[in-house]
Amino acid sequence: MTEKRKRRKFTPEFKSDAVKLVIENGYTGHEVARRFGIGPSNVTRWVREYRDEYESRNHGEKLRRELEAEIKRLEKEKKRLQMEYEILKK
Repeated sequence: MTEKRKRRKFTPEFKSDAVKLVIENGYTGHEVARRFGIGPSNVTRWVREYRDEYESRNHGEKLRRELEAEIKRLEKEKKRLQMEYEILKK
């Protein structure tokens, strides 16, 4: 019978270090995997997960900015309509 290999668990810090080497320093996933002695599929998955999360956060930030701009526009419109109402009321 073959002996089962124990599955390694990686800390968030370890994953973050590997991802930073790929994203910030330009290493390939294979280079980082070789450097840390892990499978390249791990690094590829972590980088993909990071990018997905980053894009999701950026989308949320973009949406927030768009909503704030819409609120400002609506407040200006409200002020204009109030002034118009006051003029017509006289």
